Amino acid sequence: LATGPRQNNTIFYEIRTYDIKPAKMKEFLEMVNKYIHFRTAHSELVGFWYSELGAMNKVFHIWKYDNFAHRTAVRHALANDKDWQGKFISAVLPLIEKQNNEVAYLVPWCQLGKPPKEGGVYEWVTFQMKPGGPAMWGEAFQAAINAHINTGYTRLIGVFHTEYGLLNTVHVLWWNESPDHRAAGRHSAHEDARVVAAVRNSVRLLESQQNVLLIPLQCSPLK
Repeated sequence: LATGPRQNNTIFYEIRTYDIKPAKMKEFLEMVNKYIHFRTAHSELVGFWYSELGAMNKVFHIWKYDNFAHRTAVRHALANDKDWQGKFISAVLPLIEKQNNEVAYLVPWCQLGKPPKEGGVYEWVTFQMKPGGPAMWGEAFQAAINAHINTGYTRLIGVFHTEYGLLNTVHVLWWNESPDHRAAGRHSAHEDARVVAAVRNSVRLLESQQNVLLIPLQCSPLK
C-alpha cells in the first residue's frame, strides 16, 4: 500500500545504486569521469557519488526524467549510442557486481536543492516507513526533517519517496561542509528539544533506517 500526495507534475527521478568489485572501484570511477558525457547527452544527471562510510564499494547516481515516455526514449537512444555502448558499457560491465534502480518522486513539500558551495560531503539516509504511504507518515516525517533543518547545521538537498522499488521507502539527501561538521551538528541536534520531540513523533511510523556518507565524483553536477 502506498497512498498520499506527490509533486503536481510528472517529473520523477531514477535512483541507481551499483556494487562495484572491490579491486575495480578506482578503474570504474575513472571510466565514469571520462565517459559520462556520452550519457548526459541524453538526459539530466542530478548527481553521482561513491560511498565513503556506511557502505563499501558502492556508487549512487540520480537521473531526472520528465515522464515515463521520456525515459523510454532515452533508454532507446542509449541502446543505439555506439560511443556509450562501445567505450563505456562494454568496459565497465565486468567491474560491476550488482545493480539496483528505483523510481522516486520528490515529496510535495520539497524542491530539489543545491549546496551553498562545492567541496562538502553528502549524506544519503534511507528510511523504511510503515505501509500506508505519505498519507500515513508524511506529516510526522516532514516535521522531523524540518526540525533538523531548523538547527542550521545541515542543508537539505532532496526528499524522495519510491514509486517503483521497495514501497514506503524515503531517501533523504543532505549536504554538510565536512564529516566533522556533520558530527558536531548531530551532537547538538540530539540535545535540541525540538528535534527530540519531532523524532519521537515520527519514529512510531518507522521500520528501519540506514545512512551512507557520499563523496561526489568530479563529473557530478552536485558536488
